[in-house]
Amino acid sequence: MQNNEILGCGAEATVYRTTYLGREAVVKTRVPKGYRHPELDQRLRSSRTKSEARIIMEARKAGVRTPVIYDIDTKKCDITMEFIAGRKVKDILDSEPSMVNDICAMIGETIAKLHNGRIAHGDLTTSNMILTPDNEICLLDISLGNTLAEIEELGVDVHLLQRAFTSAHSSLEDGMNVMMDSYKKNMKESANVIKRVEDIRNRGRYT
Repeated sequence: MQNNEILGCGAEATVYRTTYLGREAVVKTRVPKGYRHPELDQRLRSSRTKSEARIIMEARKAGVRTPVIYDIDTKKCDITMEFIAGRKVKDILDSEPSMVNDICAMIGETIAKLHNGRIAHGDLTTSNMILTPDNEICLLDISLGNTLAEIEELGVDVHLLQRAFTSAHSSLEDGMNVMMDSYKKNMKESANVIKRVEDIRNRGRYT
């Protein structure tokens, strides 16, 4: 395995494009934090690496397209996974108006599958979604997610997605409505989640 191009560098991790057993892949490495005690730092990074891998696999079981995990190294705090070819959903929504409604319906259905599996993503934005050549939406960066999620966590997911959508795609109000209609149609407890979204929004107004 050989690390090559850096695809992303965040506060918690760096993502490299690489190859693994002859396949295109990416490695996500949680970087050490010098301000933490070394043993605590290693324990936290290892725990979060295992947690993210578990959430990715649980999401796949729920029918959501996620990268296939090839290898986990809890000492190096690495996850090696499938490289997802395709285009960022954000870029498609920004540049191809004719595809907006179809893509937004797919987003709603994808998030409904995730939430039906009681999985919260934790950072839902259209930048964390790839439209694959097979015309599926693949969810990326589920490191802030959670399994066995409560209605509150699912409501926060939807609230954050709506805010991100309004911020990044302010002219696509009809698309957001399509997305939410698709979510409501496919998510079993959508009424409870939508009610909680309203509660979360109202809390923000009065704090």
